[in-house]
Amino acid sequence: MSRRCTVRFEGIPHAPLQLAAGADLSEHLTVLNSPVLFGCRTGICGTCMVELSGDVPPPGESEAETLEILADGRSGVRLACQVHLQGDIVITARPPGAAVP
Repeated sequence: MSRRCTVRFEGIPHAPLQLAAGADLSEHLTVLNSPVLFGCRTGICGTCMVELSGDVPPPGESEAETLEILADGRSGVRLACQVHLQGDIVITARPPGAAVP
């Protein structure tokens, strides 16, 4: 049996998700059901920039480059479209155009 990961949303009225470990988060958060806005889904536009906590793998090279520009090196900030689950996480989504603290 495959291990399950819980994705919780902080400050957002959205039910937690139970997904298989290794799942691509953006494949489960669609236009119809997502509390997180998505644009390109390739890690370059920054539309899905969120704060994450929990068991989060480090960003890949292209995501790290985008975050260097958009998040100014702040830790805990990731592009939701690039997250592949390893364990339980908590997402704090940001409205469009909101600055990352």
